[in-house]
Amino acid sequence: MKKIMPIYGTRPEAIKMAPIIKALQEADDFQPVVTVTGQHREMLDQVNELFQITPDYDLNIIQPRQTLNGVLTRTVNGLDELLVKEKPDAVIVQGDTTAALGGAIAAFYAGISVIHVEAGLRSFNLFSPFPEEANRKMISQVTSLHLAPTVGSKANLTREGVDSKDIAVTGNTVIDALLDVAQQDVPFADKALEEAAASGRDIHLVTTHRRENQGSAMEGVGRALARLAERYPNTLIVLPAHRNPVVREAILPSLEGHENVIVTEPLPYGEFTRLMNLSKVVLTDSGGVQEEAPSLGKPVLVMRENTERPEAVEAGTVRLIGTDEERVVQEVSELFDDAAAYESMSNAVNPYGDGQAASRTLAAMRELFGTGSRMPDFSTGN
Repeated sequence: MKKIMPIYGTRPEAIKMAPIIKALQEADDFQPVVTVTGQHREMLDQVNELFQITPDYDLNIIQPRQTLNGVLTRTVNGLDELLVKEKPDAVIVQGDTTAALGGAIAAFYAGISVIHVEAGLRSFNLFSPFPEEANRKMISQVTSLHLAPTVGSKANLTREGVDSKDIAVTGNTVIDALLDVAQQDVPFADKALEEAAASGRDIHLVTTHRRENQGSAMEGVGRALARLAERYPNTLIVLPAHRNPVVREAILPSLEGHENVIVTEPLPYGEFTRLMNLSKVVLTDSGGVQEEAPSLGKPVLVMRENTERPEAVEAGTVRLIGTDEERVVQEVSELFDDAAAYESMSNAVNPYGDGQAASRTLAAMRELFGTGSRMPDFSTGN
């Protein structure tokens, strides 16, 4: 059996790793050694519980107001002895977090193959998103097997000189996870959300946390949401507030006193999936939500100037709007006021996956180890 070490530490990583870990656990030719870094403590634990994953190792690197350098060094240091002890045949890192970069570096220095899930995403701006664009480019330099979610992501890698034989197009595992959880009947723990679901009122879901948006840009988003709450008093604006105090200090003051604004703690993934499915419009700066919401037929307005996930923009279900206060108000208002504009974005186009990404991932790993052959690449035409 090949020993594989998945390494992850944030909620989005956990969601996208969960289908792969489940597939590894069910396979008779792989032994997973699940290792979490734990820089998103409660949110990470919620996802592991939902998918019934019990980590073998927990580095628990979280610290208050942690810095990027702190996350990186604590990850590398924590993995150093662990990799010597376990001697995995490969490690798997996901996406573009600083802990993923630390996992890739630690494995590379230990002479262990790196498998990169969600490889090849590029915004082509080194500082936006920050630090994710730099992280994923650096991870690519030490990766043996690149698991690209789309044909476009594969093209980014080949343009950078990665040999196509080292790339498999799998689709995104977030769709595997989403389809799994969407079948579950998950109740809201927050009474206000259950009342919102039963009210029949339109729900406008908002998530924001992106580092480059923190500060004055996020304050402007808060003012925009307050204006939208006043303009559409029958609409409910729901904001699961990120735990980062910098985020809360920027966005929450403008929302105080608005009856139709519901601010919650970060939601467990099952509850968040249900809320997303109930929503009419999604306003976000999250990468994962850009992939998930179009699969549910939800228009997504992205508060960024660029995106490493252009497929849904090209399909018309995602629109980049930035963080300018006036622009946010204008774009959201258009979707509420113009039925044709809403209809043009709400077609359920799924450019990111078909629920078989984990199966393609294991097949590509078997080819890497010389024990099998990969499945045909994912494409939206499949």
